[in-house]
Amino acid sequence: MRKTALITGGSRGIGFGIALELAKAGFNLALNGVRPQKTVQPILDGLKMFGAKAIYAQGNISKKDDRQKIFDTVISAFGQLNVLVNNAGVAPRERKDILEASEEIYDEVMEINLKGPYFLTQLFANHMILQKKEDPEFSCCIINVSSVSATVASVNRGEYCISKAGIAMATKLWSARLGEFDIPVYEIQPGIIKTDMTSGVTEKYDKLFEEGLSIQKRWGLPEDIGKVATAMATGMMPYSTGQVVLVDGGMTVQRL
Repeated sequence: MRKTALITGGSRGIGFGIALELAKAGFNLALNGVRPQKTVQPILDGLKMFGAKAIYAQGNISKKDDRQKIFDTVISAFGQLNVLVNNAGVAPRERKDILEASEEIYDEVMEINLKGPYFLTQLFANHMILQKKEDPEFSCCIINVSSVSATVASVNRGEYCISKAGIAMATKLWSARLGEFDIPVYEIQPGIIKTDMTSGVTEKYDKLFEEGLSIQKRWGLPEDIGKVATAMATGMMPYSTGQVVLVDGGMTVQRL
């Protein structure tokens, strides 16, 4: 029986990179996003080429009713969930120095990047606990995608950094709470990844990579994240709950 995975923000960027690798690994998939179904359908059809059942669970994770709708859609389609990937996130609509940042944008980033995953995890974690009680051999895990910004300060997008630092603590909290049920919780911290979110700063980071920003002198790719997520999802890291894997080409390695 195929395992199932829900990837928030799964139809583009890092989320799609994860979805693609999980489809190759034999998972059925639910992709979450806010775009209309018709714009996502070609992506779902492409994933089905790997033999996966792929559905769209539309909804804004920052809204309580939408989170419930996402949960109901996934459980109705698959009956269970083996892997929750909390990937959806936004950058601030305006990059402003923390001396000038607005509460409106702060709230928007926090609700999507931190509040949404926190309470979506609560929904699915309780379901996973029930599945574990019915079948102790049921395999499941939770994967949080945060960012090197959880520890690397960027004063022109402080709300984003704080939201990702919050996800890092949420990883620890959920791993501690779910340990008794043998439900591992992992975190991936991507570095500079080539996606639509970073398309506007391509020239800037091309230059920085050449100047030695990271040990590996290239952009990270969505599939780089997808391969790590697949290792977690397929049980290849069974004794590492609560841990963080940095996928940043060595960017955060301190060097002299």
